[in-house]
Amino acid sequence: MDPVNIIIGINIVATFGANISGAKQGFKSAITKVKEKPKTYLQKISPILATLSLVALILALFQIGTLVYDDARLPLRAIGLLLYVLFSWIQIWAYKSLGSNYSQDVVIFQKHELVTKGIYGVIRHPHYLSQILVDASAALATMSYIVAPLALLQIPFLFLRAKQEETLLQKHFPDTFPAYKKKTGFFLPFIG
Repeated sequence: MDPVNIIIGINIVATFGANISGAKQGFKSAITKVKEKPKTYLQKISPILATLSLVALILALFQIGTLVYDDARLPLRAIGLLLYVLFSWIQIWAYKSLGSNYSQDVVIFQKHELVTKGIYGVIRHPHYLSQILVDASAALATMSYIVAPLALLQIPFLFLRAKQEETLLQKHFPDTFPAYKKKTGFFLPFIG
């Protein structure tokens, strides 16, 4: 197996444990009373696309659905690898920072708190930004022509999902969310 793909495979295994704990935490919205949980296609489509991207990435590790690897593409693949590893761990940091407020669904829990510290003190949706960058950089690192379109396809859905979350946060935190929104960026620091 290719060295870049070996490192990606090791990172998948290393982050799997952290992602499982997040998934367990995320499932609590199915069994816990919530203040508000919109019924929308956005609840399912983003997790489905992320799962498809992961499956396609695992296939790409075995050079299924990839362009031919050659020395000319190695610098691009190395950049993709570095970004993939970086943003996969930033994504974990983002959802770990949410603690008991994290869910795989767009939801407001009974004891929900507005998280404004750590990475959330700079941007409001680091988890979604990281998802986009993880998948795009994974496509670059593996030269996958399957992961790349899935990464692009996720962008509008993650954007809409983030907008829906902001609507809920504005509704449930009318005293604190506007000030928080003014000092942070939507997906990028200080923008939006």
